[in-house]
Amino acid sequence: MTNHVSRRAILAGIGAAGVAGVSPTYAQAGYPDRSIRMVVPAAAGGPTDVVARILQPHLQAVLSQTVVVDNKTGASGAIGTAQVAEAKADGYTILMAPSTNAVFPAIYGKTLSYDPEKAFTGISYVASVPLIIVAPTTGAKDLKALIALLREAPEKYSYASSGNGGIIHMAGFLFAEKAGAKALHVPYRGSAPGLIDTIAGRHAYQIDTLGSSKGFIDSGKLRVLAVAADKRLKQLPDVPTVEEVAGFKFSIDTWYVAQAPAATPRPIVEKLNAAFNKALALPEVTKRMAELAIEPIQSTPAQATKYFNDQIAFWDPIVKASGAKPE
Repeated sequence: MTNHVSRRAILAGIGAAGVAGVSPTYAQAGYPDRSIRMVVPAAAGGPTDVVARILQPHLQAVLSQTVVVDNKTGASGAIGTAQVAEAKADGYTILMAPSTNAVFPAIYGKTLSYDPEKAFTGISYVASVPLIIVAPTTGAKDLKALIALLREAPEKYSYASSGNGGIIHMAGFLFAEKAGAKALHVPYRGSAPGLIDTIAGRHAYQIDTLGSSKGFIDSGKLRVLAVAADKRLKQLPDVPTVEEVAGFKFSIDTWYVAQAPAATPRPIVEKLNAAFNKALALPEVTKRMAELAIEPIQSTPAQATKYFNDQIAFWDPIVKASGAKPE
């Protein structure tokens, strides 16, 4: 299971489009003349929050204006996302949309207060992050041991996620399914709270990003069992891929797309896009992201919009097969 095909396609398209040529020349005069609120529809300390806070000071420097990261949790991120969809389209409220937002249509359907494909315009396809499987240090010693536990006692063991129906939830579900096992899903309002309970031994495993888990791994509170990618991460050279250990392919990444309300004036969107691209190219940003296995990506607004909509189509049948329901 992988969602890399769409990501590679857009990366190829980026090269052809010449991102370097994107210019803020036509940006609306005077924008921004006050602080910008960047809504993160997830808990502080989680992967979406990590990406937003890496970029925050550099966006401030490029735009010469304060950028405030505002964590709005609830309903797997639908609450914070809806706030941006309903915000004034003036460029002063933007969204750091995580990959979880691409599964909302399949789970919530018409109960959403906004149309995910029509309510937003893409600003920038920001980054892609491979996932890892972690376990409490008191739990499974390696991936084979975890799979054995899950198979021997179906539904006895649980896994945490950053929210019902999100990519992390889907990854946990798919892993158990591909391993020929079953595990109970326990959703949290963000990755960080779930990791705390995983550390405490309340869950057998959690699939998450290196960025949100790294501090716990470095301090010896969490054990990394495997990487959910096609190849080992250079940041974790001794950690095998799921395929190396279990024999089945399991490669899923999370991603982040900056968005604005759909009616936001094009000059403002272009100025924000140029700011994101400039920040993402800074050596200090690429270095910090590399440490956390985050791949910075530059794009045009059109590419960001297309990628997001393509991901909605990709995840729709998978989410429905999981049986995930609204909270």
